[in-house]
Amino acid sequence: MAEEQKLFGMPAEKGRWLLVVLGFIINICLGSVYAYGVFGKQLAKEWGFDLNTSGGIFQQQIPFGVFLLFFAAIFPLSGQLLEKIGPKKQGIIGGVIVAAGWILASFVASGTESVPLFVLTYGVIGGIGVGLCYIAPIQVATRWFPDRKGLATGLTVAGFGGSPFVSTYVGSELIKMDNQVSDALLYLGIAFLIILLASFWFMRFPEAGWRPAGWIPKATAAATSTVNYNRNEIVKTSTFWFLFACFAIGALSGLMAIGVYANVFSDTRVALTVSTTALSTATIVQFVLAPFNAGGRPVLGWVTDRLGPRVAAMITFVLILAAAVGMIVVKQADVASTATKVLYFVCFAAFYAGLGGWLAIAPTATAQYFGAKFSSRNYGIVFLAYGIGGLIATFVAAYSKDIFGDVLDMFIPVAILAVLGFVMAAFFMKPPKPVEAAKT
Repeated sequence: MAEEQKLFGMPAEKGRWLLVVLGFIINICLGSVYAYGVFGKQLAKEWGFDLNTSGGIFQQQIPFGVFLLFFAAIFPLSGQLLEKIGPKKQGIIGGVIVAAGWILASFVASGTESVPLFVLTYGVIGGIGVGLCYIAPIQVATRWFPDRKGLATGLTVAGFGGSPFVSTYVGSELIKMDNQVSDALLYLGIAFLIILLASFWFMRFPEAGWRPAGWIPKATAAATSTVNYNRNEIVKTSTFWFLFACFAIGALSGLMAIGVYANVFSDTRVALTVSTTALSTATIVQFVLAPFNAGGRPVLGWVTDRLGPRVAAMITFVLILAAAVGMIVVKQADVASTATKVLYFVCFAAFYAGLGGWLAIAPTATAQYFGAKFSSRNYGIVFLAYGIGGLIATFVAAYSKDIFGDVLDMFIPVAILAVLGFVMAAFFMKPPKPVEAAKT
């Protein structure tokens, strides 16, 4: 069957890689929400929020927090809808909604009286659009790459994590034109509409049962289950709940750390500055760290293929724990030194890589543990863990000084969460037991 299918005029085994490229481009657009730090800083000025107070930081972060909420909340519906209408139609619908959210947000960005409308457009509409789009290229990758699910998924979602590498700079340059967010949102919204519609036009699933010529699934720890669980059945297994908990802990601990990186910047124990007239120091570092967020996805996706989700999950928690301990060491520094600055950068690179890795591990684990047939709708439920972690992290990051006194004390609970996650992954994140199996 493999030789009968063509993609882009090539044999499917070769043409499927172009679907990964398109998925990467799609995620570059979708991941532009990670550049909210650039928009939020300017919006805080336009809205009159005082970012020297926890309340001001929290108000500034509300649109992004609402985005995360609706991004995750729409996933269960998104996964089920994908199985009915396919990735092309769903992606086009989602792309129109994403663009509408950004374009509409551009008209309501100015003035404190328009904050609720901005939350509605950027947060609610934009979050729903991204939630509809995001799952489609992931499922396209897992179905066209039964032999390399983790790697293909990781390369696809690497665009989401690496997006700030592009969007942070582009957004800053657009804002500089008139010192307002509105034009930047408008131009980016139009660009997203064109790119997303063009990219999704070529997205499709393979025929049922397709596999690369000559490839035979091996009975390894990373092999996909031959049993296809549906959404109602996976929630009755212990595997689902431990995967869900590990994903939530990975997202929460990573996002908590990343959420305060700008605050750590102002700490005299780090005191890192970069001479530039275009971007802030915090933005420069986010720009530099983005490749670690992106790179962690294909690397840990590859590990998931080779060694299974459990080992990959354990690696992410080791990264997060090591980074948290490193930041606790930073706290002990009395003055900023080269060693302190290097340690700071290495720690946050580890946080970004660990968090990014989960966006490849979770969908791959869902397909491996519960079968490929219903993986779209099943991952829709699993992804709620990311939304829960994101919401909690948004609040904790904003009020970190009030909660912990010293921002760097926040890394103590992050370290504890990493240990808890490691133990759960090591001992409990395993394929469902035969007695829990559903009928194919």
